[in-house]
Amino acid sequence: MFPATRSHSTRPVALASLGLALMLVVLGVIWFAGLGARSLISPDEGRYASIALAMARSGDWVTPRLNGLLYFEKPVMQYWIGALAFLGLGVSEFSARLWPALSGFLTLLMVGYTAARLWGRESGIRALAIAASMTWIIGNSHFLTLDAGLTFFLTVVLCAVLLAEGATSGSAAARRRWIWLAWAAMAGAVLSKGLVGLLIPAAVLFLTSLWRRDASLIRGMHWLSGLTILFALAAPWFVLVSMRNPIFAQFFFVHEHFARYLTTVHQRQGAWWYYVPLLLGGMLPWTSALPWLARASATDHGRPASTQERDLLVIWCAFLFLFFSASGSKLPSYILPMFPALALLAARALRDARPTALRWHLLLPTLAWVVAFVASTKVARFASPVTPAEVLAPIAEAVRLGAIVFVTCAALAGFCLGRRRVTVAILSVAFGHLIATSAVLRSLDAFGQLESAAPVAAALRPELQPGTPVFAVGAYDQTLPFYLGRNVTLAGYADEFALGEVQEPDKWLKSVDDFVERWQALPQAAAYMNPATWTELKQRGVPMRVVYHDRRRVVVVKN
Repeated sequence: MFPATRSHSTRPVALASLGLALMLVVLGVIWFAGLGARSLISPDEGRYASIALAMARSGDWVTPRLNGLLYFEKPVMQYWIGALAFLGLGVSEFSARLWPALSGFLTLLMVGYTAARLWGRESGIRALAIAASMTWIIGNSHFLTLDAGLTFFLTVVLCAVLLAEGATSGSAAARRRWIWLAWAAMAGAVLSKGLVGLLIPAAVLFLTSLWRRDASLIRGMHWLSGLTILFALAAPWFVLVSMRNPIFAQFFFVHEHFARYLTTVHQRQGAWWYYVPLLLGGMLPWTSALPWLARASATDHGRPASTQERDLLVIWCAFLFLFFSASGSKLPSYILPMFPALALLAARALRDARPTALRWHLLLPTLAWVVAFVASTKVARFASPVTPAEVLAPIAEAVRLGAIVFVTCAALAGFCLGRRRVTVAILSVAFGHLIATSAVLRSLDAFGQLESAAPVAAALRPELQPGTPVFAVGAYDQTLPFYLGRNVTLAGYADEFALGEVQEPDKWLKSVDDFVERWQALPQAAAYMNPATWTELKQRGVPMRVVYHDRRRVVVVKN
């Protein structure tokens, strides 16, 4: 996969290639093994799985629908690939999370390949290992959101531009192909998350050119052929969905882009420092490397291209961090696209780092895992009526196991650094953190059940006949349609369904009173609600039998 250095003997190269292949296989097994071990949780995982499943079953690949209602908040890429996964592999949590996990894995490969082309095979292996072990990349690749897919396409854009700039002056055709790949990846980014997939690369290219006082980067983007590729790939879906749904353009571009960024209408605001702890924690186990990622390297001397690479990577990271920090709507995963660039900067800085200096960088992640180990022994202090101790117990056990694994790998890394085996040390730290973090992720299912309709559906399914209507009264769980395998009728609930409810008013009930009237007239029915609504309906004498309840939800039937 990574370009090999020349050798008089083919045997060392073959052994190195075999070792790399084995490493990738092990990495892939760890990366994909736990995808189906946890129930989907609300809201994001349930929402995107339900939309993709509805698309697969309806055969309508243009108009996204959530719980049967029009849903235009995001573009279609995630839904398409999710639907294909369901059709090809069956309906499961593994299929639902496959695209984010695959996006994350492809991102790692792109980072490693780019570093190898720019700085040599050893740097490529290091970059891949660093990216594969960054906490924020691992976490976001193993939950069903849109940001892992966006990050993959944006990483391809960044890496393609880096490789185009690194092409020799005599390889104009190769440079053009990399630029065309960047344009195609921008189309994928737009189809994954909207205009941000175009805005981020455009802003970074402009700011980098401004910083260099050189417009050659912008001039070399092959604008005519590049824009043709972009529109040919991205525009057809936007045209089709707008033709079928005239409300789409105004809602998607105005409400979901400009209003989301410039206002707090989505009620996801945060302080100016919102992303600082997420950056520091998300970069573990490499957080301590942050201060020297942008510094000049000894191997830069006499190689102007290396300074250009650094400029582009630093500006990419800085723009992403500041752009989303200024947004009126903030979510933790928004800054994910900067982490592959941080991995490249780290691999670049490591080219001439002294092994003795690297030993000090083992202290911070080791301390973090030791603190986590100590905290896990006091799990009772974190328990509450909402999060009981029996839910936290498996997480605490996994944290302890993860801490032991990482500290052992960190000790091995220190031993390797003492013998100047830097790459082996990096691999030890990387795989130690990846294995430890993966163990913690696998332990989250008991906790996730509190935010999943999987147990609700298991209790309700035996009570349902094929035609029995199911209602969500004053409350809704995004995973409910996925686990029930059918849509539910909303009653007195709007939230992100507001657009769909206005467009299709016959598909929902406006109030709890409307629900009661419909319920009384039905011979059989089921309903999902919160305890307060259940208490109100019980006091009103509404006939219903409880089949499931916990602290935040009640499921009743009438038969």
